[in-house]
Amino acid sequence: ADLKTVLVTNGCISPHILEKLLPYIDAMNIDLKGDEAFYRELSGDYETVVRNIETASEKCHVEVTTLVIPGKNDSEEFIRREAKMLSSFDPDMILHLSRYFPRYRYTIPATDKKKLFRLKEIAEEYLPHVYVGNVW
Repeated sequence: ADLKTVLVTNGCISPHILEKLLPYIDAMNIDLKGDEAFYRELSGDYETVVRNIETASEKCHVEVTTLVIPGKNDSEEFIRREAKMLSSFDPDMILHLSRYFPRYRYTIPATDKKKLFRLKEIAEEYLPHVYVGNVW
C-alpha cells in the first residue's frame, strides 16, 4: 500500500531489537534528553540512546528532539556538543528544540523563549535544519 512507518521513541532500545526493527522503519524521531549526567538523574542510559541515533541514521531518516529544560540541558556547551555529534552522524540531521513547561512534579519555570532561539543559533553552527517548538 506504499505506507510509511515512523517510530517515535526515547531511544532506549536494545541494539539487537533495533536491528530487527530497522528494516520496517522509514523514519524515526528520537528524544535526546541531555548529557550523561542528566540521563543518570533520569535513570536512563545516554550511551544507548546516542548509539541508537547513530545506528538508525545509517538505515533510515532520523530527526532528534530535545526538550530544553532550564538548568538541566539548556547550556550553550551542551547544545553545541549535541549538534556537533549529530552532524557527525548525518550532516543533514534535523534537530527539534522544544520549549519545556512545568508539569506535575517538575516545577522548574518554563524555558525562556530568547534562550531557546539562542540555542537554535548555536546548533545551526553544525546543523542546517534546527527548529524551535512550543514557543507560544
